[in-house]
Amino acid sequence: MREVEVVGVRVDMPANQPLVLLREVGGTRVVPIWIGAVEASAIAFALQGTPTARPLTHELMAATVTALGDELERVEIVDVRDGIFFAELHFASGAVVEARPSDGIALALRCEATVLVAEDVLDAAAMVPESEEEEEVERFREFLDDVDPEDFA
Repeated sequence: MREVEVVGVRVDMPANQPLVLLREVGGTRVVPIWIGAVEASAIAFALQGTPTARPLTHELMAATVTALGDELERVEIVDVRDGIFFAELHFASGAVVEARPSDGIALALRCEATVLVAEDVLDAAAMVPESEEEEEVERFREFLDDVDPEDFA
């Protein structure tokens, strides 16, 4: 397993499909995972620290985990088959729950949990950005500073 950081969410054109970008910590590989618009908004809200008037689903789940006396330790993206990614939530109690990566990432951001990607998933799905692509990722980070989560609704 390799730790990754959540670079952010973007909309892939021309399909107009949101995706989340994960960058290998201490490495050069980037994993793009196509996700739904609701999950893109949830991740963007968490990345930007946008407060909500009432708890969103992932905030509710984080509060429930805490209220039950547990803690989300890490989210592991464990497999990719036919372009579909699979994840697991690992809790301090030892419980492991299967999840969609987008939900796991949204929850991890709220719980300050680590996100890990299996080495074979990185081998199968990651790309190494060329210098031009790295500049695009940096421009994307700047874009994230100005985007509102509602833009993905």
